[in-house]
Amino acid sequence: MKRNKTFLLKHSDIKKGNQVIDAKGIVLGRLAVIVAGILRGKNKVTFTPHMDGGDSVTVINAGAVTVTGKKEKGKTYFSHSGYPGGDKLFNFEVMIKKNPARVIRQAVSGMLPKGRLGRAIMRNLTIKA
Repeated sequence: MKRNKTFLLKHSDIKKGNQVIDAKGIVLGRLAVIVAGILRGKNKVTFTPHMDGGDSVTVINAGAVTVTGKKEKGKTYFSHSGYPGGDKLFNFEVMIKKNPARVIRQAVSGMLPKGRLGRAIMRNLTIKA
C-alpha cells in the first residue's frame, strides 16, 4: 500500500508577493485576521506552519480603521517608561490619532506565533497612516 507524502516547503520554493490592503472603514479585528492570514501564508496551497511563506502586506489608511460597540472609549493600550510609576494608558480614541500603526501592529501580532518565526513574519508588515 502506497502512503501519501506530507508536503514540506523548502526555502528555494518560497515565492513572496506583495499585497496592499485599504483599511478605510474596516473593523480592526476583521482587518487583523485578513492581514495575519496573508502574512502567515495561509491563503497559499504551499502553507507550512514552521516557515515564513507568506506575502508582504502594506496597510494603507490605517487611521481610518474602526471598532464596534463601546471599544472606542473602553479599549486601552498600555506602555511603561521603565521608571517607577511610569505606566501610561491610552484608549483607542486617543491611540488611533496618536499612532494608528501601533494599533494595527498590536492586533496583528497577537494573531501570529510568538517567538522567532512571529518576529520574522512581522517584518513583512508595513503600515501607512
